[in-house]
Amino acid sequence: MSPLLEVEVRQVRDVAGAVEGGADRLLLTTESGLSPDLKQALGVIREASIPVRVALRLNESRTTTGGEFTRLCGLVGEYLALGAEGVMFGFLDAELGVDVEVCGGIAEANPGVPWTFNDAIDDCLETERAWRALRTLPGLDAVLASGSPRGLGVGYDELLAFAEGDRSAAAMLLPGRGLVAEQVPWLVRAGVGQFHLGPQSRPSGSYRAYVDAGHVRSWRLLLDNSM
Repeated sequence: MSPLLEVEVRQVRDVAGAVEGGADRLLLTTESGLSPDLKQALGVIREASIPVRVALRLNESRTTTGGEFTRLCGLVGEYLALGAEGVMFGFLDAELGVDVEVCGGIAEANPGVPWTFNDAIDDCLETERAWRALRTLPGLDAVLASGSPRGLGVGYDELLAFAEGDRSAAAMLLPGRGLVAEQVPWLVRAGVGQFHLGPQSRPSGSYRAYVDAGHVRSWRLLLDNSM
């Protein structure tokens, strides 16, 4: 089976290029990285013929408050009611570890909903400890990671070594920021089965341009040929 290809979209006009290029799933977020409003989410979900996950985040930090927690749980239901397949979120505690209470609380409030832990994993102080925590969380099936807060340009070797040493974690890895074509075959051989495209899916790698079907298709072919 060919690896799953997820493409980040920010508006309705990004959807066609992602779908036509062969994406398997969309991740809807905003320029600020915060949760999109319901109108924006509805537009993207209606336009898409493939599953859509929606970013769940109300402030630009890696933490959240009690009031935000209630709103986050409610947002999940609202996005699902619009047709979303799942969500993406990730929160850390004061020690820069996975906030199991918050993340587990959101997941448990929405049983059966698949979700992605966002790239907050790259900010954790202890990777192995973070992964032990992640394995306790229900519904989690993807972890957006680059091996470094500075992206795969810096963290590739570490991420590859981690995947090679832990096949169960490799199956959940969703390499993203800074991913380049040469890295894909090695990650696939290490057991990684899903990949995320951000600016790589756009002309000149710019978010000012819409997602381009040709760019996505080149990655689709790369993944198809990497098995």
